[in-house]
Amino acid sequence: MHSISYERARDVAHAIELGSTPGSKFIGGGTNLLDLYKSGIERPTRLIDVSRIALNSVEQLPDGGVRIGAMASNTQAANHPLVRGPYRLLSEAILNGASAQLRNMATIGGNLLQRTRCYYFTDPTFKECNKRDPGSGCAAINGFNRIHAILGASDSCIATNPSDMAVALVALDATVRLAGPEGERSVPVADFHRLPGDAPQFDTVIKQGELIVAIDLPPSRFAAQSHYVKVRDRASYAFALVSVAAALDVQDGVVRDLRLVLGGVAHKPWRAIEAEDALRGQALDEAGITRAAAAAVAGARAYQHNAFKVELAQRAVMRALRTAGGLA
Repeated sequence: MHSISYERARDVAHAIELGSTPGSKFIGGGTNLLDLYKSGIERPTRLIDVSRIALNSVEQLPDGGVRIGAMASNTQAANHPLVRGPYRLLSEAILNGASAQLRNMATIGGNLLQRTRCYYFTDPTFKECNKRDPGSGCAAINGFNRIHAILGASDSCIATNPSDMAVALVALDATVRLAGPEGERSVPVADFHRLPGDAPQFDTVIKQGELIVAIDLPPSRFAAQSHYVKVRDRASYAFALVSVAAALDVQDGVVRDLRLVLGGVAHKPWRAIEAEDALRGQALDEAGITRAAAAAVAGARAYQHNAFKVELAQRAVMRALRTAGGLA
């Protein structure tokens, strides 16, 4: 038996105090952490329940943006009028994730912290996993790597980030608000998750004792022209093989600005900077969309079983851009 203690945090300060001890883990909805705990992959010595802390509001900010509390459920956030209208890209992405039952339990903060669904990570019978046991190797590189990364991977890890929501948040220039022993700080969602490098055991930049308290969305320039595309093996309750969040600012047929972010292809939501550069200031037409799609997978490195993702990603980018731009 693995000994574990459980405590319920009264407020944010109390949570930080309890969570600063090594071995402590915060638990909200528990939809990912409990699975990993039962499999023996996560081995916390103390669970800090933050589900009763009043961090579940969705509110307008003075600058016209929106703040979503970390304990808001995925369902609550996706269906809230402040999100569903001006940030419909985020609503689409959340509603494409998991099942209704899981969305009812899963929290916004927990969604950002969910861990990869790489088979070699989630099944401890596989001994080689640098994410689970640093230095042991990566079984996926020479194994069955159909769902794995084609961008930003390393020789230490080719796992992918599973979040749909995070892909849309990067496209919307959102920031994560953190509170911890050293005070509060804000981190762009684009910088919150890490590429694997030689330390894939670290998924994010969050520090011990830090708690996600909210997600801030700036006023949206892309409200009218955005779309989320998710390609998966079945229409419900499956993680993305490839996903794309496309957000456009188009005037008179010319792309003034855009965000193009891919999911299911890297260790973090992958912002396709080269693809954005290829389309910014250009006409939104088939030629431009094709150029952007090709640029989105520049530098892709495929493995034995996932080479199909390179073309699939390009097709998904084209579909997302056509739909967001009203050309579909």
